[in-house]
Amino acid sequence: MIDDEGNQLGILPPYEAIKKAREKNLDLVEISPTAQPPVCRIMDYGKFLYQQEKKEREAKKHQKTITVKEVKFRINVDDHDYETKKNHVLRFLDEGDKVKATIFFRGREMTRTGLGRQILERLIKDVESESIVEFRPRQEGNTLHAILAPKKSDKEREKEKEKERKQKAEKAAAQSTSSQSPPPAQVAKPAS
Repeated sequence: MIDDEGNQLGILPPYEAIKKAREKNLDLVEISPTAQPPVCRIMDYGKFLYQQEKKEREAKKHQKTITVKEVKFRINVDDHDYETKKNHVLRFLDEGDKVKATIFFRGREMTRTGLGRQILERLIKDVESESIVEFRPRQEGNTLHAILAPKKSDKEREKEKEKERKQKAEKAAAQSTSSQSPPPAQVAKPAS
């Protein structure tokens, strides 16, 4: 048996252990029922449950949920529109989100699924340095989709951003010191 301060009291019969817990207005909690003899502790069980719940809430706060963002393309997408959507994909990946690139076929477009596949393959090739392909382009009904995941973990991304901030600060400091130095002195040339 262990008391409320963490001191071992030794092996006690159950009625005596309960009596000691009641004297201190605390609970007797069985910690390890499989041990021989079972291990019990005197504690405030309500407070213990509250502390556990508090730890779980704190752990939940620090979890990052991964969201899947969707970017839709058409088979007749223009180059500028493609570039814009590709930049959206890159931004989502940089933020740590997964991206689902989708092409929806309507009517006669179903005969041109090869064009859709080419667009998704081009996208995969263009964002190859920033992403990992989770699902290659595959067709389900009248939609063709691929799923991309960010290549870097959150910690790596944070380190990279911190490094960029330091470099910008160093450049700014270097530029401010060079702009504050006096201009070179003008030397007057003797008239000839």
